[in-house]
Amino acid sequence: MTSRSPNSLAQNRRRPSLPERAISRRLSVLSSRTNEAPADSTEHELTEEIAEIKRYEDFTTIDWVQDAAQEQLRRRARRKQNAGVFESKGSLGWRRRVEDTYDAGQAWIVVTLVGAAIGLNAGFLNIVTEWLSDIKLGYCTTAFYLNENFCCWGDEKGCPEWHRWSSFWPLNYFLYFLFSTIFALTSASLVKAFAPYAAGSGISEIKCIIAGFVMKGFLGFWTLLIKSICLPLAIASGLSVGKEGPSVHYAVCTGNVISRFFGKYKRNASKTREILSACAAAGVAVAFGSPIGGVLFSLEEMSSYFPLKTMWRSYFCALVATAVLAAMNPFWTGQLVMFEVRYDRSWHFFEILFFIFIGIFGGLYGAFVMKWNLRAQAFRKKYLTKYAILEATLLAAGTAVLCFPNMLLRIDMTESMEILFLECEGGRDYGGLCEAKNRWRMVLSLAFATVMRTFLVIISYGCKVPAGIFVPSMAIGASFGRMVGILVQALHEAFPQARFFAACQPDVPCITPGTYAFLGAAAALSGIMHITVSVVVIMFELTGALTYILPTMIVVGVTKAVSDRFGKGGIADRMIWFNGFPFLDNKEEHTFGVPVSQVMTSEVTSLPSSGFTLKAVEQLLAQSKYQGFPVVEDRTSKILLGYIGRTELRYAINRTRKEGFVSSNARCFFTQPPLTALPTPSAAAPPVTFDAIEDASGQQSVDFSRFIDPTPLSVHPRLPLETVMELFKKMGPRVILVEYRGRVAGLVTVKDCLKYQFKVEAQESSAHDPALDLRQEKLWRLMNRAADWLAEKVISVSAGRIRLGAGRGSGFMESGMDDPRDQLSPILTSSRHDILEGTEDVDTGVELQARR
Repeated sequence: MTSRSPNSLAQNRRRPSLPERAISRRLSVLSSRTNEAPADSTEHELTEEIAEIKRYEDFTTIDWVQDAAQEQLRRRARRKQNAGVFESKGSLGWRRRVEDTYDAGQAWIVVTLVGAAIGLNAGFLNIVTEWLSDIKLGYCTTAFYLNENFCCWGDEKGCPEWHRWSSFWPLNYFLYFLFSTIFALTSASLVKAFAPYAAGSGISEIKCIIAGFVMKGFLGFWTLLIKSICLPLAIASGLSVGKEGPSVHYAVCTGNVISRFFGKYKRNASKTREILSACAAAGVAVAFGSPIGGVLFSLEEMSSYFPLKTMWRSYFCALVATAVLAAMNPFWTGQLVMFEVRYDRSWHFFEILFFIFIGIFGGLYGAFVMKWNLRAQAFRKKYLTKYAILEATLLAAGTAVLCFPNMLLRIDMTESMEILFLECEGGRDYGGLCEAKNRWRMVLSLAFATVMRTFLVIISYGCKVPAGIFVPSMAIGASFGRMVGILVQALHEAFPQARFFAACQPDVPCITPGTYAFLGAAAALSGIMHITVSVVVIMFELTGALTYILPTMIVVGVTKAVSDRFGKGGIADRMIWFNGFPFLDNKEEHTFGVPVSQVMTSEVTSLPSSGFTLKAVEQLLAQSKYQGFPVVEDRTSKILLGYIGRTELRYAINRTRKEGFVSSNARCFFTQPPLTALPTPSAAAPPVTFDAIEDASGQQSVDFSRFIDPTPLSVHPRLPLETVMELFKKMGPRVILVEYRGRVAGLVTVKDCLKYQFKVEAQESSAHDPALDLRQEKLWRLMNRAADWLAEKVISVSAGRIRLGAGRGSGFMESGMDDPRDQLSPILTSSRHDILEGTEDVDTGVELQARR
């Protein structure tokens, strides 16, 4: 909870918030249950009760070492409970066997249910998205609920049943603009009003959650519902955002919601982590129709811990989700995604030169978009936080105005990729794309589409609607690759007898521009996400062309090499840094050459093993912000005896007060108290004041020894910092104590490691440019002047009946719930910045509002 003075009676008597009352009710229920528990399972029950309370704590980190120890305790208690049961001959024996079998098979039951739910949701969203995207251009006269493909089934060039809104071109332009604006307005309004966490992609946050960071509500039911409703609206609005990133988010939400109905996953964080990793794989599988690629994506990008057991469950979950999606057959073609394609021609070795060029483009594209998108995100967070709905609406309106004249920007991005991937033979043509007479016009159109889409992705990714960046990047790469393919085809036709093209057969088309578009999509996806193996497998599963694995590997390899020259990590890793989340990437390697003593926190608040009164402990909890305290023999010698977490200490105090009357001056023992310290009848003179009565009556000593961790993870001060970071990555403790000759010398957290890492990187790179803030301020003033000018014009034209500026700052555009992520800032080395790593105590009802 937030710090408050223990002497302020009015502040202590404030009305508790809803989360606080929920915790209090939970404490009451759990304490009442404990009174009925048998004595031989007290330790196990205490562990379960504390784990239940920790579920209510927001923005903390899970201690995986402690979680593993608690799971071992649960297993011992279960074995003790089952001891002798299977030897019995009565009905209890087979019932216990059934229960044990069910407990062992819960994982596969959950994975099956989650995979089926993800597949159903993906099929539903595909159908709705296609209909909403087509309704902007026209409608089906035979059945209004059919999109253009279903209305004109079997006729690739259109049919009379599909009717444009009007034969008057400007009216179609206006209706396209109107539908796009309404869709974006609806999507942003629902997100802001009901589930702010539904905005964005969600991949960076899920990476942190799987690593152990707790974000209450991010994977909840409301987020799942609003994300599923608003994602088709956001895609159909024409914004340069994709559904593949949000697919991972709603898939993980599905797994979290369903797994909570099973006790094993409700109380065990490590088991839940396995399900979330499997759901991330299923989300990519249904987004790309690539189950193996989904598993590899979860391994390469999402999961910091991926044992063989998790890989099998990820594979099975992706298999079930893909099978359900295939059974639904949302496109009536047998394809799992719209841009799935098959190639029947091979490639030539002279094309490797052009493949390398496409790979270089992918790396440059990723570096350029990440740099400028982060600047756009900083501007949005600084100036546009209060205008999230208005921003998304204006972005969609501007995108509609710019994109409608271009045939490739006007349609849905997945449909444009399907067109760009296809071969020209077989009568497949769209808008003269394959006609030689339109070649140069198409080159200019594709170049314009590449530049415009890149600009729109930079300013659109991060707005407060469900927004991914996978498909927009692939669409940009596909348009650039198709342009390169057309130019190579023109070069071959201009010089067919050149030795460079000697490998071409005379009667067979030599250059297939569609394959260049396919490779360009792979390059852009790899460049923006910094992933390699999973991209190759995803693109292979999309085409089924075994012969194009080598070109794809070449393109992705070149993209990776170019991308690494501009910095490590893709857009998801950059967003983790931008939001200040506590995440140590296990793919990064560092060489600092310093011991942990240079990074640790030396001023540590510790608890003596005895001598502290209960009142002093409560004051320490109220006045400090730390999530745990080392237990020492005394504060002078600082001999380390153990460690106690804030939650455990608070629970122990509440439990002690509920079990019986305890004096505020009772001595607290964090190790086994001596026999003389145990409560004995008092023989002192009777008290003469009410305060003295309260102090003298009640229990005079409290034993907290069973709540401490007697074997905390500790290291030597001279241990290299790189080794300590590996301990955080692989073992996942919340805090590591630094101990020298048995004495506490300090402690180190992920926050300390990140601060030092970014301090070193800031010294190696250029300093912050103050002119950037000045340019952002000038842009904001320009936007304000433009808004005022527009409002004045509307007022003058409408004779005062319409006032756009009325109530600006308090209208419906600013209503709803705030996104807690808007209160975060990039990881800096200054002491003013807060990196969320779980050592702070945050009011669960305030979330991040007070974290500035």
